[in-house]
Amino acid sequence: MINTFKNKSWFKLLSNKYILVLVFFTVWMLFLDNYSYFDHRFLDNQIEELEDNKTYYQEEIKKDKKHIKELQNIGHVEKYAREKYYMKKDSEDIYIIEFEGDSAIKTK
Repeated sequence: MINTFKNKSWFKLLSNKYILVLVFFTVWMLFLDNYSYFDHRFLDNQIEELEDNKTYYQEEIKKDKKHIKELQNIGHVEKYAREKYYMKKDSEDIYIIEFEGDSAIKTK
C-alpha cells in the first residue's frame, strides 16, 4: 500500500515527532490537566469576584463605623430614631408627607 500523503509538506510537518509531542502537550495543558487553562480562568474570575466583594464590604464597614461614631452622641440618636422609626415625644404630632416618586413601590 502506497501512502499518497507521504510527499506532502503538511503531512511531513504533522508526522514530525516534535510537533506531535507539542500538540499533545498543548492539548493536555489546555483541557486535561488539573491546572488547565480553563480551570485557571474560572479561578481567576472567582478571585476577581471575591476581591470586588471585599472592597464592597470594606466600604460598608467604613460607613457603619462612621454611623456608629455618630450614634455616640445622644442628639444623633434622637434624630435617627425620629427619622428611621418615626418616634416622637409625648407632646408632638408627626405628619408623614410622601411626594410623588418618593415611595418604594410604584403603582401605575
